[in-house]
Amino acid sequence: MSSMPGRAGAGPVAPVHQKGPRRFWIQQFYGSALGKKAVMALTGIIGLGFVFMHMAGNLKIYTGENADGVKHIDEYGEWLRTLLEPAVPHTGTLWLLRGILIIAVLLHIHAAITLSMINRRARPTGYKGGRTYGLGGTYVARSMRITGILVAAFIVFHLFDLTWGPANPDFERGQVFHNVTSSLDRWWVAGIYIVGNLALGLHLWHGVWSLFQSLGLNNPRFNTWRRGLAWGFTVLVVGANLTFPIAILSGAV
Repeated sequence: MSSMPGRAGAGPVAPVHQKGPRRFWIQQFYGSALGKKAVMALTGIIGLGFVFMHMAGNLKIYTGENADGVKHIDEYGEWLRTLLEPAVPHTGTLWLLRGILIIAVLLHIHAAITLSMINRRARPTGYKGGRTYGLGGTYVARSMRITGILVAAFIVFHLFDLTWGPANPDFERGQVFHNVTSSLDRWWVAGIYIVGNLALGLHLWHGVWSLFQSLGLNNPRFNTWRRGLAWGFTVLVVGANLTFPIAILSGAV
């Protein structure tokens, strides 16, 4: 009796398995377009939280000083460096938060690039007759790559200018008010901050708008408040940020 139809005398046939490295479920999830969109949304939420808190903290530049003559924004900077002491070493919590933010930014960029590659492979010939963009698919959406690059470059300059100091000749470690005012008092640096925040605004608007869609929470009934949330958050953050270079350059601060 044969063990396989059509092959007399043949032995048992072993099942065929595809060979390759076994991947964890999180690798499989992130390897899909759905997983990359979810990562972009979650890392985007971290980024939104950071820019809001960063803006709120910087508003202390307008609140003057305490009874001892210490600027409130300098007190805020020191509070960040001593957060959770003595349980956590000096600046330990601050660097932990920075680490989370850096990882989130890198994942956000990687997910954006690889998702774009997936979309390009799925549509090698492009759209015939032009592409029709739906609600939210405006010029802002199509310029996300450009604004993303501009924002990334702006963040790098911001770190060298006000966090590490090489881009600011008058930099003094721990003196937030002095560093901000001495840096933005240069017209070309104020211009960089204005352009950077305008690019950030375009990126924020579309990011907030598309966030819910990436998480599968898209519904036409919610488009009105989604648009309102996107505009409100963008105007609040970017509007406040733009006041800093303008106020300092004009001598109001």
